[in-house]
Amino acid sequence: MTNAKFFVSVFLLVLTSCSFSQNKNDHMSSTEHKFTNHLIHESSPYLLQHAHNPVNWYPWGEEALQKAKKENKLIIVSVGYAACHWCHVMEHESFESEEVAQFMNDHFVAIKVDREERPDIDQIYMNAVQLLSGSGGWPLNCITLPDGRPIYGGTYFRKEQWLDMLTQVNNFVKQNPEKAEEQAKSLTEGVRTSEIIHLNKEKPDFTIQDLDQVYDLWKRNIDYTHGGSHGAPKFPLPVGYQFLLNYHYLTQNEDAIKAVISTLDNLAAGGIYDQLGGGFARYSTDAYWKVPHFEKMLYDNAQLVSLYSAAYQVTKDPKYKIIVDETLGFIHRELTSKEGGFYSSLDADSEGVEGKFYVWTKNELQKVLGENAELIIDYYNVSDNGNWENGINILFKTSPDKIIADKYKITEGELLVRITEAKKILLKERSKRIRPALDDKILTSWNALMLKAYVDAYRVFDDKNYLEAALNNAAFISSEMKSSDNRLDRNYKNGKASINAFLDDYAFTISAFISLYQATFDEKWLTEANQLLKYSLDHFYDMQSGMFYYTSDQDLELIARKMDVMDNVTPSGNSEMAKNLFILGTYFYNNDYIQKSKQMLSNVKQNALKSGTYFANWDILMTWFVSQPYEVAIVGKDFESKRKQLDLSYLPNVFLLGGNNEGTLVLLESKLIQGQTTIYVCQNKTCKMPVVEVKKAYMQLQSRIN
Repeated sequence: MTNAKFFVSVFLLVLTSCSFSQNKNDHMSSTEHKFTNHLIHESSPYLLQHAHNPVNWYPWGEEALQKAKKENKLIIVSVGYAACHWCHVMEHESFESEEVAQFMNDHFVAIKVDREERPDIDQIYMNAVQLLSGSGGWPLNCITLPDGRPIYGGTYFRKEQWLDMLTQVNNFVKQNPEKAEEQAKSLTEGVRTSEIIHLNKEKPDFTIQDLDQVYDLWKRNIDYTHGGSHGAPKFPLPVGYQFLLNYHYLTQNEDAIKAVISTLDNLAAGGIYDQLGGGFARYSTDAYWKVPHFEKMLYDNAQLVSLYSAAYQVTKDPKYKIIVDETLGFIHRELTSKEGGFYSSLDADSEGVEGKFYVWTKNELQKVLGENAELIIDYYNVSDNGNWENGINILFKTSPDKIIADKYKITEGELLVRITEAKKILLKERSKRIRPALDDKILTSWNALMLKAYVDAYRVFDDKNYLEAALNNAAFISSEMKSSDNRLDRNYKNGKASINAFLDDYAFTISAFISLYQATFDEKWLTEANQLLKYSLDHFYDMQSGMFYYTSDQDLELIARKMDVMDNVTPSGNSEMAKNLFILGTYFYNNDYIQKSKQMLSNVKQNALKSGTYFANWDILMTWFVSQPYEVAIVGKDFESKRKQLDLSYLPNVFLLGGNNEGTLVLLESKLIQGQTTIYVCQNKTCKMPVVEVKKAYMQLQSRIN
C-alpha cells in the first residue's frame, strides 16, 4: 500500500488547500417538481426522495456506467439512506441547487445509491473513502474514473465545499491524467486487498484463556457507569452484549454481567429509547444515551429485543419485559406491512427538523396532562428552559422509581399506573403531529433479524402473539423473497423485488429459521435453513480461503468482490454463517459443516482475540468450541410444556430439538417412549440417561467448560 498512500497524500495536498464557507439559505424547494430524473422509476424511498432534484441522477446500472465511458466523464457515486439526517441536509443545500446541479450535470455522471439496498456498492466506496481519510459515514460521496475506480471522496460537504471539491477533482484529472490513473490503480488495489481473509493452515485451537483475553482487552473500554463504551457518540452494538452474556454464563465473571446490566438499564432510561412509543433510535450523540440521533432502524430494534429477552432470562428484571413488549408494540404499530413483512426505518426528521416528532415543551405537557403533569415532568427531567435546546425537552429518566414514588407519597405500583396512563395520553396526543417519513422497503436480512427477535421474545415470555408474528414473517420470506431454487431476493416493495440477495440475507434468514425450529420443533424450518445454507455454499463460498464472499457468483462484477468479516451494528455475514454451519452441522450430523465453521473462526482468530465488539459474534462461536454445546431432545406428547420450562433459563449452549414424535433427525431415532415425554441431554452425539423431569435435565447441564 506504499504507492497508494503516496498518491493519496499528493491528491489530498491539492484538495485541502482551499477554504470553505456556507450560505445556510442557499437552497431551493423542489415541491413543484420542476425537474424529474432517472430515479423516478425506482422503488427505494431514498432514491425517490432525489427523483425531482435538478441533478440528473441515475440509479446504479449499465446505463449510467456506459454513459460515463462514452462521454469520458467522471462518476459521482453518492450513497445514503432514507432515515439519514445529514443526507437530507446535503440534498437541500447542494442537490436541490440548480447552480450545483448544472456543474454536476455538465462534468459528471451522477449515480445515487441506497446503501440499504446495495450494501455491496457501499462497501467498496466506503472502503475507498476510509483508505483516503481514515474515516467514513453517510452521506458517502466518492468520485471515480469513468470505469468506476475511485480517486477521491468524503462524507458530508457543505455547498461551497462540494463545488470547490468537484472543480478541483475535475481539473486535477484533466491536467494530470497519469497521476489520476495511478491514484485510481493504487486505491482500487487497496480496496481489493483490504479485509480479504486468507486460509490459516495452523491447527485450530480455542481455549477458555482465549475468551479471557478477549474480555480482558475489551473491558478497558467499557463504561460500567453509563453503559456502552467510553465517550461519545454511543451505539448500542447488541451483539457485543450477547457475547458478554455468553462469557458470563461460562465463567460467572461478575464484571461482564455488570457491563450488560449497566448498558441495558441506561439505554432503557435514556432519550435513545422512545419513552412513550417504545423502540430505540440508532445511536446517542452524547455519552449518557440522552440525546439520540432520532432515526429508528429495524435492525437495531430487532437485535435489542433479542438482547433484552436474553438478559431477562439471566436477571428476571421486570423492566426488561416492559422494554420488549413496548418495542414490539412499536414494530407492530409502525413497521409491519399487511403482508407480514417489516419496513426498514423511520426518519430522524419531521417537518424538516430532527427529532421534532418526539420532543416536548413543559407547557405542552402541562396542557395535555393537567394535574398529573408535575409528576411526569419530574419523572422525565423536563424543565422550563428545556433539557436539550431552545426550550425543548427529550423525555429520559435519571431517578429510580422509588425516589419519585416516595417524593409523591405513593407506592411504586401506583407510580407505574400513573406513568402508564400518562404515556397513553401523550402517545395519543403525539399521534396528531406530522410523522417522520417511513422507509417502507422490506429487506430480507433485517426482516430475518426481526423474525428471530419475535422468536426469542416468544421463547422467553410465552406470548403467542409474538410467535404468530414470527410465523407470518417466515411465511412471507418463504413465499415472496425465496425462489424455488432457494435463491433469495434482497428487497421487496409494492409486490416486487429487484435485487439479488447478499450474504447477510442468507446468513440471518438461516439463523432465524433455525430459531423458529427450536421454538416450534417444526422440521420444515430446519430443512429450509439447510437448503439456504447449501445454496450459499454453492454461490458465495471461497474454497481457497474457507470464507464467504459478500456477493453471489451470479451477480454482475464490481471493481472488487469483498468479504464481510467484522461485526458492527449488525453481525457480519461471515460470522453468522460460521455459526449457522456449526448449528446445522450439529443437527444434521454433518462434520464437514462443523469443520468449515472451525476453519472460518481459525482464519480470524487473531482479530477476534483483540477486537472486542467488532468480532463479538465470532467470539460467541468460540464459546461453542471452548464449551461443547448440548443437544437437548424432548420427545413425546408434552414436549411443548417441557420446552417452555427449559426456556425459563438462559442456556446459550443448548440446541433444542424434538416433538410429538421422532421426526427425521438422526439424533431423535429410537428416542420416543410410549406414554411419556422424555428429555435427552446429549453432547457430541452421546446422550446421558433419559429423564422426564426438567429439573433433572438441568442438573445434567451443569458442566460448562470442556
